[in-house]
Amino acid sequence: MLVLITYDVNTEDAAGRKRLRRIAKECVNYGQRVQNSVFECLLDAAQCRKLQATLCAIMDKEKDSLRFYYLGNRYEKKIEHFGAKQTYQPEEPLIL
Repeated sequence: MLVLITYDVNTEDAAGRKRLRRIAKECVNYGQRVQNSVFECLLDAAQCRKLQATLCAIMDKEKDSLRFYYLGNRYEKKIEHFGAKQTYQPEEPLIL
């Protein structure tokens, strides 16, 4: 299923900047960054629970926020893209 992960981390102090880097690094392991604090991740249920638990352990629940949007397996019809960046297709090969 495609999961859209968004986060907002308070970066007023060094600890917040460290949390921001750690959350982004974890998300990169599972998906593709599509905006500064937005990732599209193609996950199964177990991967999703694991990533959610990891991110919740990193974040400060008093200062930060984390959102998971579950787009499911038929996500192609739920996404419209406009603008300069190319659309990311998580099931197609990624050529670097």
